[in-house]
Amino acid sequence: MSTSLLAKAGTRTPLAGSYPAAVAMALVALCPFIVLSTASLLITQLSVDLHTSVFGTQLAEGLSDAGYAFGAVVGADLIQRLPTWRVYVGAEAGFAAGSLLAAAASGITVFTVGRVLQGIATGMLLVAALPPLVTRHGAARVPLSAAFVNLGLFGMVTLGPVVGGIAGAEKVWRLLFVAMACVGVGGVVLGLLAFGREDAHSPRMGFDWSAIPMALAATALPFFGVSWLSRGGFGSPAFYLPVAAGLLALCALLVRQYRKDDALMPLKLISHTLPVTGIATAMVTGAVVTALVELAVVYLLQVQHESVAVTGAILGTQVVGVVAAALMFKRVLRTRWLPAFALFGLGVAGVAGALLVGLGAGRPIWIIAVAGVLLGFAAGAGVTPGLFMAGLSVPSGRLGPAFAMVELLRSEAAFLVAPIVVQIVLLFSDPTQGIRLAALILVLLCAVGGMLILAVLLLGGARPHAPDLDLWVRGEQPAYHSPRLAAAVRHI
Repeated sequence: MSTSLLAKAGTRTPLAGSYPAAVAMALVALCPFIVLSTASLLITQLSVDLHTSVFGTQLAEGLSDAGYAFGAVVGADLIQRLPTWRVYVGAEAGFAAGSLLAAAASGITVFTVGRVLQGIATGMLLVAALPPLVTRHGAARVPLSAAFVNLGLFGMVTLGPVVGGIAGAEKVWRLLFVAMACVGVGGVVLGLLAFGREDAHSPRMGFDWSAIPMALAATALPFFGVSWLSRGGFGSPAFYLPVAAGLLALCALLVRQYRKDDALMPLKLISHTLPVTGIATAMVTGAVVTALVELAVVYLLQVQHESVAVTGAILGTQVVGVVAAALMFKRVLRTRWLPAFALFGLGVAGVAGALLVGLGAGRPIWIIAVAGVLLGFAAGAGVTPGLFMAGLSVPSGRLGPAFAMVELLRSEAAFLVAPIVVQIVLLFSDPTQGIRLAALILVLLCAVGGMLILAVLLLGGARPHAPDLDLWVRGEQPAYHSPRLAAAVRHI
């Protein structure tokens, strides 16, 4: 590692500068919560054990997802004002505490607090752990680091149904949360050993009153609203009022961050053709994949009457797809074809949706298994490349806040669309018809979204070019030189 990169690491600790340790810190930071986010779909006895309704467990999961999106914004703020190693260690400790609370909960309130704490901690860990892994080990390792990020974010999403199926079948969900607490404790130890004791970037930076409170409203309100669907339906004011208020708060946050000179998140820097197309691709692909996985779970459990263990095993085929996508992503990242690869991932999600449109009560299970492979590939090929198209469009020193912005937007899309789509299924007496309609809506979303994204790319006049990773890791310039939005037609 170069002298300049070592200088960024600060006071050396036993594992400071170790690339394997940096990879381990990133995976330990992301994997536990990401696994739980999909494993919970198959832990069906939660409502019984916690003496609550389906709404109670869905609200706990919805607020934990909101905590993840909000935690990323909080982390972007804290890594500017505090040493990053303290943010990492503190967040890992918070994750461990939240896991123990959830494991020991006798009622839904304590369980919800634990899950929300897990979500906030993981969002903070996202911006504390990923940028050092990607930027501090030289340009040659950026593609490999990006592949590890891909596996950490979406490989674990695809592994979640397998874990959830086992935990649900054996009724050992409390043991699962205890295991997650142990991983959190391990993360604390790893952070103390491997993070350099660097100083804060901007210790005098004040609290951003235009970002943090608005981000809280933009996440908590809409996630509460969509959770209410299981109780009140689309016509309930408890659904549409919080969702509308939360989306307005999100719009206000984006406008303020764009106009502010010293904004917490570099929205102005990523408001160009390549990063906008990348973020949009990540949002649409993430929303479609998340919703299709939930539809597949509903089909297997309610139509085919499979056990949770068999359902998890069938959807475990997603792992094959995401590993293939990560390997391809590693090769494509240094080339000019990254935007095309991301759009290809979106198209694969549409193909997976088309398979679900043709489902029927007598159709073979292998169709779901094939769709699982496609969904895993779509997640790895459509979402992570979009994340990096935005990250490579800002100087590497702003990578953490850029990731926070992208994950906030992606999470809003993914975790709001899926519950709404599943609610459509419940409107039908025959769930198969509802699944077909919902899947068709998602296929159309892929088609329309893909065409609009391609139009933005073409109107921007962005010529395919490889990112300059050597310049980028020095922290001075973006890796991509992206034209302004609609640059090709501005002077016509």
